[in-house]
Amino acid sequence: MSAKKHIEPIPASKAAKDRARRLFTALKTANPDAHCELTYTNPHELLFAVILSAQTTDVAVNKATPALFKAFATPADFAAAGPEGIQPYITSIGLFRNKSKSLATCAQQLVDDHGGEVPDDFGALLELRGVGRKTANCALGEIFGRTEGVVCDTHVQRLAHRFALTTETKPERIEADLMGLFPPAKWPLLAHLLIFHGRRCCPARGPHPENAVCRTFGDASCAQRMASAS
Repeated sequence: MSAKKHIEPIPASKAAKDRARRLFTALKTANPDAHCELTYTNPHELLFAVILSAQTTDVAVNKATPALFKAFATPADFAAAGPEGIQPYITSIGLFRNKSKSLATCAQQLVDDHGGEVPDDFGALLELRGVGRKTANCALGEIFGRTEGVVCDTHVQRLAHRFALTTETKPERIEADLMGLFPPAKWPLLAHLLIFHGRRCCPARGPHPENAVCRTFGDASCAQRMASAS
């Protein structure tokens, strides 16, 4: 399933949708302040921050971007700097060489094709260097309040399995299952809720604090790790 192809939601039963609705409510109650944790002040800063966040943490990105965004205020500035100019600001981030090339090329595309603005079209976003479905969905959701699907990062994929929302392993198929379980209006917040919960209450490793969401909706590993942490 190509990242550039439209993804159709996988139909879900009424019982599965009802369980998903209750899970969403529980996640929202447990994580009322769930939001994008990348630091940005305008659309292109968010887009570039999401590109930088691939295979690294938001914390690491947020440490690097203040100096980066101060040095290059506009997409035209990034394009003019080129990879060589951008690279020294992001050496603390994984894959910084490739990411500096992605930022420079993406910035040039914004300048050449979109008047220096982040487009509000999913297909146009996917044409940008360094932008896949996750980044495009995040940008659309944060900037324009809508998405074509669910941001499916590693936290979302992991919790989708722990909460029995999917049995799929490929991100696009996990996303399709989530799209079928939750109404489109909830897609932007759903990812934030799962990411927040994954970071704070249901980590991949380490202590698993007691919490009502994992106790009610989690799989056996959640129960075992909560018991061992108590």
